[in-house]
Amino acid sequence: MAQQRTILVIGAGFTGAVIARRMAESGHRAIVIDERDHVAGNCHTARDPETGIMVHLYGPHIFHTDDDDVWQFMAQHCEMMPYRHQVKARVGERVYSLPVNLHTINQLAGRAMSPAEARAFVAAQSIKGDNPPESFEDQALRMVGPRIYAAFFKGYTQKQWGVTPDRLPAAILKRLPLRFTYDDNYFFHRHQGIPRDGYTAAVASILDHPRITLHTRTSHEGFSPPAEVAHTVYTGPLDRYFGHRLGRLGYRTLRFAHHVAEAPFQGTAVMNYCDADVPQTRITEHVYFAPWEMAGRTRSVVTHEYSCAAGPGDIPYYPVRLIDDKARLGAYVDLARTTTGVTFAGRLGNYAYLDMDVAIRRAFEVASHLHDAFTRAARPEIFVHPV
Repeated sequence: MAQQRTILVIGAGFTGAVIARRMAESGHRAIVIDERDHVAGNCHTARDPETGIMVHLYGPHIFHTDDDDVWQFMAQHCEMMPYRHQVKARVGERVYSLPVNLHTINQLAGRAMSPAEARAFVAAQSIKGDNPPESFEDQALRMVGPRIYAAFFKGYTQKQWGVTPDRLPAAILKRLPLRFTYDDNYFFHRHQGIPRDGYTAAVASILDHPRITLHTRTSHEGFSPPAEVAHTVYTGPLDRYFGHRLGRLGYRTLRFAHHVAEAPFQGTAVMNYCDADVPQTRITEHVYFAPWEMAGRTRSVVTHEYSCAAGPGDIPYYPVRLIDDKARLGAYVDLARTTTGVTFAGRLGNYAYLDMDVAIRRAFEVASHLHDAFTRAARPEIFVHPV
């Protein structure tokens, strides 16, 4: 049987909260700290004081997964409400359906093609190549051809990432579907939903355990852990943990402009703005994330979203992973592997884009690894979760 240990968890987002909960349920204690004044990290939700609408303050988050265990874990801590995510795209003065599907292709071509005709239409436009695509642009041109790429991907991607798409890895586009049906459900997973009371309440429930102690408004640089802490789980930016001694890893951050609209604004939860000369990447209308609350509402909360490079003091959202970043990341990983007593986990700790369900699954694995190690040894080993 494992001796009870105390771990310090830095970060109260999904990764940190789930690791703390699993360790607490295994008989250990967890001290969780976060420098913000709330839990849930970038998934934080709160009701707008004027309208009562639940707002995704750091951008929209939709929970989607095929992982039954993760879905059941969420259901233990919140009421998951059915939600079907639909995204529209504005190109010039026209609005199209996303992800790219049969409707999108017919809209762009001004035709009424069957699935087979649309497939042939896209194949005829696609750029052929013998070698595997190396960049986002290569992948897009082979996948959909120049016309669809120029309309929906080129300008939007350049705004989102701050570099031309020929400098981004092909893997980014591989996450996006291309459909030859009229299915415009943005995600394809069996389980899709949003917590009725928001993500912050869900994470607060995860952290609600007698063997978990939470401290907000507390940065790890200014926190002195008590002597009984046997191990640290760090979910913040990997380079920050080491004081950026090898240089800063590249991140994109987001700027948000929230305002109350006196009437419905755009008729859908998310509208992408694909033209490069339009400053925002997308506009979110939060009332549509809670269709079960829409009856009788006339006012709305709208958020314009802008992407830019993250500087010192900014909240990092997306790792850029350009060539220089990969080399620097490798050096930080080597440094992490020689650092005792700490596990690096989560999107920022692993410098990787992780959906919420993947972050939770990996948190399960980290907690299981820690508990097993505590069972085997009188003192903790060196733990580095794969980056």
